[in-house]
Formats: sequence, structure tokens, C-alpha cells
Amino acid sequence: MSQAIAIEDLTFTYRGRDLPAIQNIRAQVEEGSFLVMMGHEGAGKSTLCSALNGLVPKFLRGRYQGRILVKGREVSHHKVSEMASLIGMVFQDFEDQLFSTNVELEVAFGPENLRIARPEIERRIQSYLSFVGLEKLRRREPATLSGGQKQRLAIGSVLAMEPEILVMDEPTTDLDPRGREEVLSVAERLREKKRTLLIVDHDPEIAAKADRIWLMSGGRIAAEGPPGEILADVPTLNSCGVKVPPLAELFSAMGWPGRPITVGEAIALLQKYNLARRRDHKPPALSPVGPRGAFIMEADGLGYIYPRHDSAALRRIDLGIREGEFLALLGQNGSGKTTLAKHFNGLLRPTHGQMLLRGRPTNQYRQHELARLVGYVFQNPDHQIFSNTVYEEVAFGLRMLGEDSKKIKARVSEALTVVGLEGTEQKVPFALTKGERQRVAVASVLAIQPQVLVLDEPTTGLDVRHQGSMMAMLKGLHERGHTVIIITHSMEVAEKYAARTVVMKDGSILLDGPTRAVFAEEDRLETASLRPSSLLRLSNWLGTEALTVGQMVQELKAKKDSMQNEK
Repeated sequence: MSQAIAIEDLTFTYRGRDLPAIQNIRAQVEEGSFLVMMGHEGAGKSTLCSALNGLVPKFLRGRYQGRILVKGREVSHHKVSEMASLIGMVFQDFEDQLFSTNVELEVAFGPENLRIARPEIERRIQSYLSFVGLEKLRRREPATLSGGQKQRLAIGSVLAMEPEILVMDEPTTDLDPRGREEVLSVAERLREKKRTLLIVDHDPEIAAKADRIWLMSGGRIAAEGPPGEILADVPTLNSCGVKVPPLAELFSAMGWPGRPITVGEAIALLQKYNLARRRDHKPPALSPVGPRGAFIMEADGLGYIYPRHDSAALRRIDLGIREGEFLALLGQNGSGKTTLAKHFNGLLRPTHGQMLLRGRPTNQYRQHELARLVGYVFQNPDHQIFSNTVYEEVAFGLRMLGEDSKKIKARVSEALTVVGLEGTEQKVPFALTKGERQRVAVASVLAIQPQVLVLDEPTTGLDVRHQGSMMAMLKGLHERGHTVIIITHSMEVAEKYAARTVVMKDGSILLDGPTRAVFAEEDRLETASLRPSSLLRLSNWLGTEALTVGQMVQELKAKKDSMQNEK
């Protein structure tokens, strides 16, 4: 099999930096193969991706050594535009590559620049909009789409150029579980056409479907090999900041043979070795949860229609949230999650019904009153970051509220310490990684010390270490009395941290109750394009109440001991 990509002694150091972002990389990608690249934040994954089509060093300047050959062409000897028909790229910050006035024109832009015939462009528009599930939105402005829909559009616009090699940098971060599966189906289609796919991702279940995995750490390829070998190497996964597959972790903790990645593999091993049997289990009731007392916020018949849209984004939402709850808001892309959340602090005003905060409609509050009550962190941190330094960014809200300089300094210091960014006060926010910018956005809200924290996709783009740090921070704030609401596509995050889960579909509430009860409703979740994590699906199959590996180990061992005692 011939090589699609050959990397020879590649080292690159960004202008103004002392340490290289990638160093001494030697690797090959076989033609028609599917490669997944994994590693901690700052490992060099995005830099390496940008070097494959010449963005490094043509646009992103610095010291460049070594060379990359793509289909025999040395990348540094060709313009980025010349490489576009050969290698397509979906960026980590996918919104950066969307600029057309409607969805259809966005998909058409690439093929038009490649001088493709009009009938063929129309065929590609129809084909790839259908493939990414946006065929009914072809006249919509990209700016009006949800985050997940924008990500689908970025993928579709690159696919429409039909490059021989496709590179996608974290393409599933803002997609629901079904959307992730659809992105993975790209690999199968490309394999059929003998094309090559390279994906950067943090999800072991996605990596398990690849031909090979590269683990990156400190700008180097720390390990490479087939998924079965790499994903079973727990010490190397940990050293590279990659999540250990939870089912493999469970089997290891139980002393069971095998290191499964998927639920199907785990069940096959359980049955083969007679380790455990499926049990009929009545799921817990979907009853109200949370602390007693008055609602801190309440949606009463809430409806909303965006300007120039025909259909309603929200349809008669009745929802009460009590002080001190930790709630996860789930749903497929475009289900209305973010629209609902933007009513919590008055960013949107209801078309019908009302949104109440401590019993008062949001339109009766002044903006500074809302800011002290409800803090909101956007899905994309760049939508709320604008200052020249981290300190100025975190201090901005406090200045607008008229706080004195001494209190501002103390609050900024405290907030940056909480998010793990102490010492970055004088750095430029936009020079930080996306995960660091996410934490700056959180700090700017924390500094105001609102009673309610609403975070839209707080773990997007974070590696396993920073994801754990972010959620531990939110858990700590919750324990200190804050009401926490997260909008997330990460089933594992919801399962592990949220006591209550609300699932939305088509602008309405589909499910609402204790998280374990909601995740037992697999069939109903499937109608909303959602699926519990592999661990929870196995928990459902085994009939346990567990939400985490530790809980499942404890429960399974207790059952085993009980059965032995009965004998």
C-alpha cells in the first residue's frame, strides 16, 4: 500500500515562542487508511494538522525544519490553495471557516473555487447537506444555526470538495451521539473510495474504529499502533492525557479477562467467560429531584420564535429549578437547549409565557441585577472574550458593576485560581489554547459570584485532565451553594456530575428526572438522538444502579459476596 502522507524529521516553533510545538516527528499514513490522533491539550495535534496543508508555516509563521510529502508533493513547495483539492481540513474552531450568507452557498464555495461544473456543484450540495443532516436548512444564515449545526456545515463544506485526504480536528466536540456516529460513517465512505481520513479526537470509542492511533505528548508521537494495542496501554494513555476506556477500566478493576472498548465487546466477554448475566431491572422512577423550597428560576408556558423563522424554537416549556441543584440539559443539535438557557438570564425574552427569577419575570430586572443572579458562559468562549489581557477580561464585569479596585483584584485572583490559570494575568487571551480560553470565560463569570451558573458545553475541546479539572471546579462551587446548570453533549459528564437531567427534543421537554432514571430510558433517549455512555448501557444491561466505574465495581463485588454468602 502506498503512502498518502510521509512526515520526515518535522520540527516547528511558533514565532515568539522558545519551545517547539512539534518536534522530530517521523511518521507515515497509508493511503486509504483511517488514523486517529489523540493527546493532551498542547500536545501539538492541531499544529501538525495545520502543517499537512501548508498553513504551517505559510500563514502560521515560525521556524520550520524537516518536510511533509502529501501524495508525493512536498507541502512547503506549494501554496495552500494548491493543496486544497488534495487535502481538506475541518478546523478545531470550525466557526472560523464559515463566512457565506447561507448554508447552500457555504457548501458551494469550495467546489466553485475548484472550477467544478454547475450541475456537479448542485449534486454535491444536495448530497453533502443530506449527509450532514442540513438539507432542510439550505437557505438559513450560518450565524443562526446551533453550534452543532455549524460544525456539521463546516464538515459538509469540506466534504463537498471531495479531497483525497480529509483532516478533521476534533470534529465531534459539539455533536450529539448520533451526529458523532454520522461523522464516523465518513470513514466508511472514504474507505470505499480509497481515500484517507485523519481525525483528532478524545473519544476512545471513535479511536477504536480507526486503523491506527497516534498518541501525542509534548510535541512528539509518544506511541502509535492499532487500537487494540494502544487503547489497552493504560500507563501510556494516562501519561498522554488520554481518557482510559471506561469498560476497559471496569474489567481491569474486576480482574476480568479482556479490555473491551464497546458495550458489544463487553457483553460478549461477560457471556463467553460467564462473568455476569443480564438482569431484568425496573428503572428508578422519573420523579422530581433536588432540594426542597422555592424555585430560584421557573419557566411558565415559555415559548420562543426567532425573528424571520416560521417554526417555534421553544414550545410551552414548564420547568422549575430550585436553589442548589446541579442540572444537566441534554438534547440533539437544534433541540432548543441553548435557546432555553439564554432565557435564564434575559439574553432572550419570551415570545409566549414568562421566565421567572425568584418569582419575578426577567424583564422586570435591570441588567446588572441579572448579572449578579445568573452567570452565563457561552458555548464558544470567543463570543464573550474581547480584552487585551486575561486580567482585564476577568475584571471587566466587576468594573461594570462598579466594584472598587481592591475587591476587583481579590476576586480576579480567586477566580483565576479556581480555574487553574493563576499567573496568566498579563497574557493575551486569544493567544491561549481553546481550553484555556474556555476557562478564562468561566473565570470572568465566577468573579461576579452569581447565585446561578449556566455553562453551555463547558468541556468542549478539553482533554481528560482539563475536563476533570473543570468539572471538579463546578462540583466544588455547587457544594458551596451555587446552582449549576450545564448544557452538554457529553453523556459521561452528565452521568457523573448532574443529580438531575432534562432532555429536550424539538423545543419541548422529553424527559426530566434523576439522572440515573433518565439514562435508564434508552429507547426514549434514542428518539432524541442521544445514547448513554458505554458504561451506563452496560450498567442498564447488568441491572445495576451505578453511574461510575467505582460505583459499578462496588455494586458488582457486593452482589458477588452476597451470592457466595447465600451458598
